[in-house]
Amino acid sequence: MTAFKGNRIVHEFTQTNPAGPEKVFPLLCPVREADWLPGWNYRLIYSDSGVAELGCVFTTPNPPGSAAPDRVSAETTWIVTDYDPAAFRIHYLWIDPGHIITELRIHLSRSGAEGTRTHIHYRYTGLSQDGNGDLEHYNRSWFERKMKNWETTINHYLRTGKRSQPSMLLKELPNGQERTAGAKARSHFQGLNGTD
Repeated sequence: MTAFKGNRIVHEFTQTNPAGPEKVFPLLCPVREADWLPGWNYRLIYSDSGVAELGCVFTTPNPPGSAAPDRVSAETTWIVTDYDPAAFRIHYLWIDPGHIITELRIHLSRSGAEGTRTHIHYRYTGLSQDGNGDLEHYNRSWFERKMKNWETTINHYLRTGKRSQPSMLLKELPNGQERTAGAKARSHFQGLNGTD
């Protein structure tokens, strides 16, 4: 048996949302994300309620070259591992088979009369040498761009009730500068789940 040790990367981010947690929390669901995420694509596998709940299972497709250049992968499988609407807390575990397993913890807290602070914690672990290689691309610059896109799209929806256009998303240029992604922007949520 060959010795293998997965690499691990942890990132955290706190975003500010222009609505109370009771309005933001329901949007953190595979079904409701279609309301606010451009290009969101999922397949609901199991949910008694039809939306996010403890034990909800769904998949998302991974486009070629999602995280690491020229990488082709299968679907990512997600499960809700903690769900507490009263505490505004939801945790996901997602697995990109043979590559990466990710823990995503989200906790909302009230900020003023009509605002929310959304605390987001990702912990990525490589499941193989290829997965460890993929993690090399999960740097702080990539993560902050991903979080700013998430914040921009959900806040646009909270303000207008409409999904933002892909052209609103930021894409990092090779030299680290940012520009809008344009019509060919990949699914925003693929960036949220760590595969963009």
